[in-house]
Amino acid sequence: MAAARGVQVAAFRTQDANDEPVEVRLLDALRECDAWLPALSIVAELDDTVVGHVVTTRGFVGDVPALGLGPIGVLPSHQGRGVGLALMHATIGAADALGEPLIALLGSHDYYARFGFIASTAIGVTAPEPGWGSHFQVRTLTTYRSNIRGRFTYARPFDTV
Repeated sequence: MAAARGVQVAAFRTQDANDEPVEVRLLDALRECDAWLPALSIVAELDDTVVGHVVTTRGFVGDVPALGLGPIGVLPSHQGRGVGLALMHATIGAADALGEPLIALLGSHDYYARFGFIASTAIGVTAPEPGWGSHFQVRTLTTYRSNIRGRFTYARPFDTV
């Protein structure tokens, strides 16, 4: 897990190298909570080096279990080389194989649309924060049913970190 944490530190490092990125604090807190799903903490390796990491944790749409994706990070030296693409495909495939109904995330529609993510409101899922607008997106999976509607809730650390 140290290598995955190192990827997140490098990917989200700010100008002040002494500042620990919020994404790293979030990752640490997620690992310690009951929403942590080890099978959905996925690393990308190249030449025996971890170059990318994504985590997806338990969330809910209303009272229906679902998934919240993030953080996802790639070493700066490997960005733009398809590592994030591979991590996203691996996450979606694993979540689908585990019988999850949907994955939610906050991010750029320009980037995540290529993976089938759409504005959450298109299927009746509302963001935890109304101001997120169309940046809050969902990707439905095989077990998704149209009656899964309501407010999405991330794992507790998303509210406390």
